Amino acid sequence: MSDLKSHPVGFIGLGIMGKPMARNLADLGFDVVVYNRSKDDIDALVSEGQQFTAASSPREVAEKTRYIITMLPDSQDVRDVVFGSGLLDAITADHLLIDMSTIAPATSVEVNAAMRERGGRALDAPVSGGDKGAIAGTLSIMVGGEAEDFQRAMPLFEAMGKTIVHVGGPGAGQTVKACNQIVVAINYAAVSEAL
Repeated sequence: MSDLKSHPVGFIGLGIMGKPMARNLADLGFDVVVYNRSKDDIDALVSEGQQFTAASSPREVAEKTRYIITMLPDSQDVRDVVFGSGLLDAITADHLLIDMSTIAPATSVEVNAAMRERGGRALDAPVSGGDKGAIAGTLSIMVGGEAEDFQRAMPLFEAMGKTIVHVGGPGAGQTVKACNQIVVAINYAAVSEAL
């Protein structure tokens, strides 16, 4: 925890889920460097207190932090941020990228490989619980990646969720999330048929 609290945490993607997740980090005393395509969302958080700092690009987030959380709509958005924004150019051996978006497992594996090639590390950590869980800090978090990186990120996960499980190597978090979505869809279908 001391290592985490001594450095700001980056947060990229301040949508319905990302904004309350970033707030929960700040509420627990983390300094958070934020970036979003829509500047209004950045300004809204920065206006809330000194624990939020604006960044002008994903690369600047990486330059100012060691831990970078992304919460983006889909695989292409994650690819754009990681591969198309200059973020990778700022990655060092101290960096840990935690992608909490729900995306394709193959994209997570690709991001993990790119981070490792630069000397950094990555986790895929999609969530379940919706915006209510994001606001309350009670999300379920399914994490893929190396066990040591999972342990390193645990204080961040604990600020945002309650059920936090390491489910395997790179891409495993996304695979488990997909399985979870299948179960939910089947239950919806069963209820529909019963009605």
